[in-house]
Amino acid sequence: MLIDVGDTRLHVTERGAGELTLFVLHGGPGLDHTMFGSHLDALGDRVRLLLVDERGTGRSEPSAPETWDLTHHAADLEAMAGTLGLERYAVLGHSYGAFIALQHAVDFPGRPAATIVSSGIPDARFLAHVEQALAAFEPVELREQVRASWANEAHARTQEDVAALLSDQLPFHFADPRDPRIDDLRAALGDAVYGPDVLRAAATEDYGAIAVEGRLAEVTHPVLVLAGRQDRTCPVAAAEAMAQGLPDSELVVFEHSGHMAFIEENDAYVAAVRDFLERRAGA
Repeated sequence: MLIDVGDTRLHVTERGAGELTLFVLHGGPGLDHTMFGSHLDALGDRVRLLLVDERGTGRSEPSAPETWDLTHHAADLEAMAGTLGLERYAVLGHSYGAFIALQHAVDFPGRPAATIVSSGIPDARFLAHVEQALAAFEPVELREQVRASWANEAHARTQEDVAALLSDQLPFHFADPRDPRIDDLRAALGDAVYGPDVLRAAATEDYGAIAVEGRLAEVTHPVLVLAGRQDRTCPVAAAEAMAQGLPDSELVVFEHSGHMAFIEENDAYVAAVRDFLERRAGA
């Protein structure tokens, strides 16, 4: 369905039949909800999953480029909740979606029943970790492939460009760069509708200027922070900083995962989210 957020309409795929609505925000920027595949569907007995194509991406309607920032993305969540008449809802954001979820938490404290920040960071300073991790990335033969994919984000122009960049980058995002599930994910993304303009803009504008670390104390609702111990993009140190700065937080670290814990340790990931939502949001 398409949900009105004022200046545009966002595409949302609905799954599950639980009473509590859980907005799910994909990574990227420039990807769409298909990155989750069916990996979160097991939560459907507890929550109503609304997988969002963020503004400018996927099957959402066009929006002005000047609105492709974290503040507008965060406001979109509140607008969707209003359009749907939701008094209670929760938010789960992964990677770039985690930046949005955290921005929403500080901009609208207390509005969601709970927020889940999955593989995120609270400040752009943590992005320095990417260069450090890339310099040590093995196998060596994949290092230049991944390095080039990061550099070429600023030049993405077509759907094919984004698909190729993502494919080249995926080994960096798994704890095991040879994980056979990387090919499974590539195949699953065959139906994705990418946003090359959104990716290009983000890559040239510091990915939305992530800067909420100093505002974490403003959040009044419970937040679950999820991290992969071997994440080369959003380090555990960033997750720990969030957990320490948020007044009501819980931290779960998946020891055998990189950036894609919802795939790499799916059972444990789903169990952690389910437990948190049952205890803290009444799912």
